[in-house]
Order: sequence, then C-alpha cells, then structure tokens
Amino acid sequence: MASSKEYLEFVMDQLSSVGDVSYRAMMGEYVIYYRGKVIGGIFDNRFLVKDTKSAKQLMPDAPMEYPYEGARPMIAVDSIDNRDFMAVLLNSIFEDIPEPKRGRPRSVKN
Repeated sequence: MASSKEYLEFVMDQLSSVGDVSYRAMMGEYVIYYRGKVIGGIFDNRFLVKDTKSAKQLMPDAPMEYPYEGARPMIAVDSIDNRDFMAVLLNSIFEDIPEPKRGRPRSVKN
C-alpha cells in the first residue's frame, strides 16, 4: 500500500520547524532527508526513522517495524505531534549518521 500525499504533507508540516527537511518519492513511498542525510521515511503511512543509538535512547519503547519486505527494521515514531521532540530526534539521528560517502570518480574512456 502506498503512502498518501496527505500523510506526507502532515509529516512535513510537523517537521517544518526543524528546517532543511526534504523528501524524495520512491515507489509510492517517501524517503526523508535532514540536512542532506537520510534519516527515515514514510512507508504505508507510518513515519519510520533509522535505528540509531540516539533514536533508541529517545524512544526506548517504540516498536521496530519493517518499511517493506526485505528491508532492515526501523523505529516507528508515534510522537509526531510533538514538534519540540521531533527537532531533538532529527538532530540526534543526524549526529549518529556518518557523512555520506562520495562516489569514486568515473574513469574517462578515450
């Protein structure tokens, strides 16, 4: 089941105070980026975040859920209505995730 545009808009509105949050549509779902890093996504109208040390500490009782078959489990966020908590959560996850690796330069054929 694909996520609804309405749920995406709700989540993005809740995260709007954090700043520099964006998304990319992917096969009916949405990958969520914070300051250029993937922090989670919207899957089947559920906001799931990466399973990081900080996220676990901030939400110790949150259930682990699979975004789709064959994926790694992620943490389900149920306090999406709390904008202050969401800011703390996103910043904490951001700090836990390493900088993205830059691709190797492609060789040029002559």
